Order: sequence, then C-alpha cells, then structure tokens
Amino acid sequence: MAIQLRLWARLFFAEAIRALARHKMRTGLTALGVMVGVSAVIWVVALGRAGTERTETELQKLGNNLIWVEAGSRNINGVRNGTHGTTTLTPEDAEAIRREMPLITSVSENTDGTLQAVYRNRNWITRYRGVSPEYLDIKLWQVAEGSFFTHDQVKHIESVVVIGETVRRELFGASNPTGQLIRIQGSLFKIIGVLTPKGSSGSGQDQDDIIMMPWTTALKKIGGQGVTWLDDIICSAVSRDAVNPAIEAVTLLIRQRHHIRPGEEDDFNIRRPDEVIKAQIRQSQTLELLLICVASISLLVGGIGIMNVMLASVAQRTPEIGLRVAVGATPRAVQIQFLGEAVMLSLFGGVMGVLLSIVGDFFIERMLGWPLSTSPQAALLAVVFAMAVGVFFGFYPAWRAARLDPIAALRNE
Repeated sequence: MAIQLRLWARLFFAEAIRALARHKMRTGLTALGVMVGVSAVIWVVALGRAGTERTETELQKLGNNLIWVEAGSRNINGVRNGTHGTTTLTPEDAEAIRREMPLITSVSENTDGTLQAVYRNRNWITRYRGVSPEYLDIKLWQVAEGSFFTHDQVKHIESVVVIGETVRRELFGASNPTGQLIRIQGSLFKIIGVLTPKGSSGSGQDQDDIIMMPWTTALKKIGGQGVTWLDDIICSAVSRDAVNPAIEAVTLLIRQRHHIRPGEEDDFNIRRPDEVIKAQIRQSQTLELLLICVASISLLVGGIGIMNVMLASVAQRTPEIGLRVAVGATPRAVQIQFLGEAVMLSLFGGVMGVLLSIVGDFFIERMLGWPLSTSPQAALLAVVFAMAVGVFFGFYPAWRAARLDPIAALRNE
C-alpha cells in the first residue's frame, strides 16, 4: 500500500511537472488565465477590506453614541431646510436636555459658520465652531498642544480659541501657536490649544480646518448682535443601546418646549450619523461579495482553458498513453497523472497570481491613496479555489485519458 501511494504521489507531482515543463509556452499561457483570476480575487478582497476599514474609521471619528439635534426640519424628500430663519433652538433647550435626560451623558451647544483668521501677514478662511468643553468627549477628540477652554471661560465669554492642524499649518507653519494672538472680525483671540489631527471626513471635508471657541463667545462676538439661538445641540447617549430611546425622549422634550402640537411638523431634526456609516459598511460588504463573484468568473474561464489544454494534451499524447497502459500502467495511474498535471497547472497559476497581487498592491495604493495589504487568508483561499478549479476542469480530460483503449491508442501512432 505504501509503495502504491508513493507511486501515485510521483505520478501526481513529479511526472505532472515533467510533462508540463516539456511545453513551457503552453503551460505559461494556460496558467496566465488562472493567475489573473487569482490576483483579481485577492485585489477585490483587499479593496473591500480597505474600504470597510476606512468607513469603520469614519464611524469611530463620529463620536461617542452621538445624537445630533439640528435646527430646522427636513422636507418630505429628507432634505434639510437649514437653519436660515430658524431661531427656535436655544441654549435653554440644551440646558433642559442636560438637566432632564438621564439617557444623555454629555451635551454641547453648537453654533458654526465661516470666518477669516489673520496672523501677521498670513490669513486663512476657515470654519469656526462654538461649543462647550464637553464637545471633545462627545466627538472623541483630543488636544495635541495646550489645552481646551473651560466652563469658566465659556461663562465669562472669553476670547480664546483652539485651532485644528490645517489652520495651524496655514498660519504658523510647523511652530507651536499656543499663546499667540490672531485677529478675527477685528477682535483679538488668544490660541490656547491645537487639536489632534483627524483627517478627512467620509464626505471628504477636512476636519482639521477648524477653529473652536466657547459657544457664548461665538454667539456674542462672531454671530453678531441679537443672535441668541444655536445651530445644533450635540449629545452623547449613555450607551449604544440607549441612543434610540434617547432620541425619542429628546424629541418629546423639545416638542414640548417649542409648543409643537400633535400633527405639526418639528422645527428641528435629530440625526443619528452612525446609522448612515453602518449602512455604508453593509453596502461595502455586499459590493465586495458581488465583486468577488465577478472576479471568480475569471478563475472559471481559466479553468475552461485548463480543460481545453488538457484535452489537447490527451489527444496529442494518445500513443504515449497506449504505451503506458500496454506495459502495465493501470487506468487509475493514467488518470492520476493527468489530473496531477491539471492541478499543478492551476497551482502554478495560483502562486503566480498571489505574487502578482502583491506587486499590484503598490500601484493600486498609488492610484487610490488607500493602504492595501494582501490578506494571507484571501491568498490561501484563492489558491485553494484555483486548485479546486484545476481538479474540476481537469477531471474529464484525465478520465478520458484513462478510458483509452491501449491497442487503439498504439495504432493511432
């Protein structure tokens, strides 16, 4: 039994490799189809993982169980009307949420817009955001240099700001701006900190192109006289499971405070941004599966090529098969030899496909700007699938070779 197994192993590997080596051009061209199919599958998996990881990173950047109360309602198509003319969302609403909502752990008033910051001979147009100190905890943000403003500074409407990395780079270069004064709308503001870089958002907006200040300062010194309303109220729920119940409770509270009757449209809108990101992750995973199926078709095409080549090989080597059978080779041995050739052919294409995917990662990274890495699991599965394709499409030619009549095969010569 052991001798027979060694014989079959030799037929499956050594004889198969020797037969393929006799026709290097044909072997290489046939393996090319499998190679492209394997590399396509690996690239699709790598791109899908990279896209999902980027989206999950955006989910982490959103905030801690974030609930976003916006001034202004949405119309029937889901488009936000905006805050233009909407003055009903007030700091008192934020204080009521902070005081009466046990499902909410942190609340930050928010008002935002665009301004021009000037430092010496440099100026930069950027977005500002007036918030409370809780904003950093809600948005999971940190200060890289200096410190964030305090509740006492919010209370006393102090002219202090914390700037993002982009603003620091445009106004101060690589130097530390903490303690420096910048001019905003004719007033001087002191920089007390620099935010940790966050990069671009899912929509492509530079999150580091920002100036933050106390919301009271933003209302009084940036918004202008008579501005007493907020653009948003940013909240954080006690847990992920508490987000939806908290949204319902906040909705009822604000409707009551704004004296909105049953059936009337809200003058505010509550968003849960993480649901949008999660939907994008699910769509990305579904698209990845679809693309894997499409890429696998190229593997099947490569398998058909293997079958064609093996059938041609059987026809070409009919006398050889007849001679082998005539001197004592069993049909099973003949079948194992030709099946081994098909498997070795697909294995060679699979290994070359893995190498091609590794080389291709470099160029794809350059084109897309995404970090890619060939997944060992995806590479292994792609090679195994390629070998399975070789077995499937190589079985019929091997079976046909094993059924040849040795006398007819020798006469064919």
